[in-house]
Order: sequence, then C-alpha cells, then structure tokens
Amino acid sequence: MKPLELARRLREEIARHNVAYYLEDAPSIPDADYDVLVRELRDLERDHPEVRDVNSVSQRVGVAVSGTFGEVQHAEAMLSLDNVFDALELRSWGERVARVLGADPEVIEFAVEPKIDGLALSIGYQDGVLTRAATRGDGRIGEDVTENVRTIANVPRRLTATPGGRFEVRGEVYLANDDFVALNRLQREAGEKEFANPRNAAAGSLRQKDPQVSARRPLSFLAYQLVDLESSLSIDSYLETIAQLRRWGFTTARETQRSVGVTAMIGRADWFEAHRHELTYQIDGVVIKLDSLAQRQVLGFTSRAPRWAIARKLPPEERTTRLVAIEVSIGRTGRATPFAILEPVVVAGSTVSMATLHNQDQVSSKDVRPGDLVIVRKAGDVIPEVVAPVPEPGRRRSGAWRFPTKCPVCEGPLERIGDESDTYCVNRACPAQLTQQVIHFASRAALDIEGLGEQRVGQLLAEGLIGDVADLFYLRAADLSSLEGLGEVSASALVSAISAAKNRPLSRLLVALGIRHVGPVAARQLATTFTTYEALARASLEELEVVDGIGPVIAASVYEYCRDEESRRRIERLVEAGFDLQEPREALTGSRSLAQRAVVITGSIEGFSRDEAEAAVVAHGGTSPGSVSKKTYCLVVGESPGAAKVSRALELGVATIPASEFVHLLETGSWNATIS
Repeated sequence: MKPLELARRLREEIARHNVAYYLEDAPSIPDADYDVLVRELRDLERDHPEVRDVNSVSQRVGVAVSGTFGEVQHAEAMLSLDNVFDALELRSWGERVARVLGADPEVIEFAVEPKIDGLALSIGYQDGVLTRAATRGDGRIGEDVTENVRTIANVPRRLTATPGGRFEVRGEVYLANDDFVALNRLQREAGEKEFANPRNAAAGSLRQKDPQVSARRPLSFLAYQLVDLESSLSIDSYLETIAQLRRWGFTTARETQRSVGVTAMIGRADWFEAHRHELTYQIDGVVIKLDSLAQRQVLGFTSRAPRWAIARKLPPEERTTRLVAIEVSIGRTGRATPFAILEPVVVAGSTVSMATLHNQDQVSSKDVRPGDLVIVRKAGDVIPEVVAPVPEPGRRRSGAWRFPTKCPVCEGPLERIGDESDTYCVNRACPAQLTQQVIHFASRAALDIEGLGEQRVGQLLAEGLIGDVADLFYLRAADLSSLEGLGEVSASALVSAISAAKNRPLSRLLVALGIRHVGPVAARQLATTFTTYEALARASLEELEVVDGIGPVIAASVYEYCRDEESRRRIERLVEAGFDLQEPREALTGSRSLAQRAVVITGSIEGFSRDEAEAAVVAHGGTSPGSVSKKTYCLVVGESPGAAKVSRALELGVATIPASEFVHLLETGSWNATIS
C-alpha cells in the first residue's frame, strides 16, 4: 500500500476508535492495540513528509464533544501526554530533557506518579466555590458535567483557606477496584449488563444525562494538576502543588514521589510495574514530570503535549489475537473447563497461546467462536482469559461453539450438577481426573512429596504403577526401575519421600484428598475440631455445619466424601500403609496467642507458603483476612509486599511487623520490632 493510502486508512481507523473510546465509552480494541496504530501513523508521517496533515488525528487530543452536554471552553488547553514503552525510551527522554536544560541528568528532580486509567476532568473554582466541571473533549472544548461531578463524594464543593481568585483542578474520575466489583455485582442482581472494565464504567457513569444515575455510582476523583488562572498562589514545584491540593481536601496519588536523577526515576517507574496490582485502582502506565515549575517553562509544549512530561506505558494486559480453536480440559474434580487456543501474542510481558473461557455459560454469553479476533487479558499472575470478540465488519463468522456432551479424555458423559454453572465428567475412572488428583496430592500445599512432580506422575500412570493416590505408598524402589531418568539412588529417594508423607498431620491430608471446597484453613478447622479422621467420618451433617468457618456447602461436601465407598477404600488403604490420620497433639494444645485477633499477611514469608502462614494464624486462634481494616491486630510484611496494604496499615495506625517476627508472633502474640 502506498504511504498516502496507508495514512488515510490509519487515520480513519484511529478516528473510529476515538469515537468509540471518548464518546461512546465502549472501546472496540485494547489500549495497546490502539497505541500500535497511533505509533504506526506517526512513524509514517515522520518518514514520509508528503503525507503529513496538520489536521491528522495524530496531532489532536481526544475528540470533539458529542452535543449531549453543553460545551465548556477550557481556560487553558487540556493536553495529552506523549508515550514511551520501555526503560530505554524513558532514559532517552530524560537525557533529552537534561540537554535542553543544560543540566546533569542525574541531578534533575522528577515527580513520578501512577497513570490512573480513568476519565480526564477539569473542575473550576471561583473564590473557593465549585462553579463548573468539564470533560477534556478535544482539549479546547469539553462537555459540561457539573451537576454529575457534584455527586462525587470526594470532590470538595468549597475550598477552605483559598486566597480567592479562579482555579482549575484537573485529574481523573475513576472507580476503585473494590467499587468496580461492587458495581458489577449490583448490575448482575438487577439483571443488567456488567461493565467491561473500571475505566469504561467510570466514563459511562459520569456522562449520564440524569445526575441521579451518576450519584448511584461509586465514582471517585484523583487530582494531579492545579491551574492558577490569576497567579494567586506561590508554588515552585509539583510536590508543593500536590500538598496544596491535599490541604484543600482533594484525593491525590499517595504513591507520588520525587526522584532525583534519571536512573532513580526509571527505578521508581519500574516499581509501579512490579506493584501495579497492589494499588487500589487500575493503572495503565506511569507519569513522569519535571518537579520544578520553572524548568517546565523552559521546555514548554508541543501542539498536543507538554515537553516536560511523559507517560511510560506498562506492558499491556489486554491484546487482540486470533482464536484458533476451543477445547476442553478435565480437572481433578472432573470439572470440564473450556479453553482457547490462540495465535501467540505478548500480553503483560509474556507470550500467551492459551487462555481460559471459564465455563459453558461464559462461552455462550461472550459468544466467542473459532476464527474470531478476540481480546485476551492477563493481569499479573492471573491465568489469561478471553474477554470478548472484536467486531470485524464484512467478515463471516463460524457457527456458535457447542459445549461437548462427552469427556474428551475418557468419552464419559459430561453433566451439569444441580444449579452449578460448571460441567463435570462424572466418570470417576477418568485418566485426566486421576492425573490431576495425584499431582495435587503431592503438591507443596498438600503432602509436599519431593520429587513427585507432574512429569513423574505422568510416568507412574503411563506405566500402570498407580491407579489411585493410595497406590503411591505401596511402591518399591524396584518398581520404579522402568521409569526413564530414574536410577537406583533416585528411585530410593522418591520412595523415601513418599513414605515420609505418612507423618503429615490430618489437616494436610484433608487438603491432599482434594475434597471439594476444602482448603487449608477449612482443613485445619476440621482437623483441630475432630482430631481424627475416624471422628470426622462419624460426624453428622449438623455437627459439621457448626464448626467455626465451616458452612453448609463445605459441610455437605465433607459429609458426602466420608460416606463415598471409593473414598472409604482409599482411607482404609492409607491406614494399612501406615497413616495415623490424626492431628498432632501440639496442634491441638497449641498457643491461643492470637485468639480473636486479625493478622493480615502481605508478601512471602520464608518457610511458609501463603496458605500455610494463614493456617498458622488460624491454628493459634486468630483470623487472617485479605485486607487491612481498623480491626486488624497487625500486618506481617514479607518479601515483595503489597504497597496498598502497607499504605493502608500506616494510614490506620496498624502495627506493621517484619516477617522475621512471624514465628515469635505465633508463639507469644507479640513482637519485638516494627517497620517504621
């Protein structure tokens, strides 16, 4: 395609996506794919001067207002930010800024803050009173959303101790992560369509003709810019600006910090990439600005963005790719999970070629089909998922995908049980179920059998050496000689590791057995209440339900497992193999040092998995919720902690103790050191 034609097509496509994003609050492609289109257009315009156009979408900010709301002309243009996509590009920008200023790159002061994924807003104040609020629009003219903004709880209606005059406070309207979850729960209960992401939900909630609709949505505002239209204030730096906004009652990003030098600035940007999922709101990048307002004056602006600021986009968590096929996997409980086979695509820094589709209902509601262009999301360590198909006008789609009626492994029937949304293979002898059961049985969270990983389990099953988890304890070193890569010494070591698992406490065995809904905390509660498997198996449904932390669902699952004939035979064989099936006395008579106390854990603690650490707290009489509140006794801070939890603890005055104090805490209920 010739450059002129390519430029025309790119501009048309970008303009179409701009309307979907800015006016309809319903983007059709992920931000990362949009960024690729814009970068391609800008590169084309740079390399081919003959295609340049001053009216190109690459030179504009946002889009013109829709006419749904009244128009507001901004006193100063609301510009966008230029983007960089990695540390190398960020360093180049920082060094370029230093050259213009004639300064050493390692002494320049930058402000580094999260780039919240929301809707840009400007709020005007006259003599401290809120007078109007407007969206960014095309940067010059925005939409008047004053009455809707008045309903946002954390937007001050009146500023105290102002020197008078006119101000504009700019920032982002957003939905906090917890508020977004709560809003979608209300949507489900009302039978309404759920919102795709917090940004779309926030934008759609603010741009309502009826302010009462906006008032019912849990919107928040985060401020990051103060425009002093009458030079009433004496402020020299961005950090001073943030401090002033806080004094007036605005919410600002607590994670904003000053970094001295380009290297430190890049390090702080890297911190946001590592901790993005620990913040209370979604971010899609990091914003870096010169802290000095005087230095900003030297650099000035382009037609669309300041030269003294840049946005470093984080690795995209959503991308588009082609869905090649839909298949079904079988888990240890028999659950049949549909998953997508994809054309490989880099998402969140890793290559994704498969993604979950959750269950039959999700495939149906999303209406994704083989051959579709789809949006794939991967957030941190979360399993990649297919979000939705991308409309492709003029392209004929394949027929709707049908959930299979037979197990793809054993060809047994697949059935939905009761009113559950999941589908199950009901054949207990299904090889896929057995494989996953044995892998789970030997996992670290269960019996922690060293050397018995997925590959080794596959060999044992393929050779017919085991047909149930109990068979593991009847293996001899000589039986393992046929396994590839396992010599005499290694075979003896594996048998010894399996034998050692007989000494694990009952609570660990209950986890290993894979009883539905029974995790480490529930297993600990059951084991310490009934002390032996025999007593647990005799317990009535009512006796199980009254155990602290064991509700009707878990109780019914345990009750059924203990009375299942196959499960009974498994337990009998484990006893014959030498299992004691008791909870150790020290666990039963252990310290109640944390009775009635809530201990929150963040980060990793040496010697404990997360489940083990939480179970240890419960074993000593405490609880281990997932979030910090005023009722939290203390926060244990391990390696790579969640910044949001630490920040919340400091805000509420909750004691933060290092992981090195965890064992002492369990033993005594107290600690010798805190983190300041």
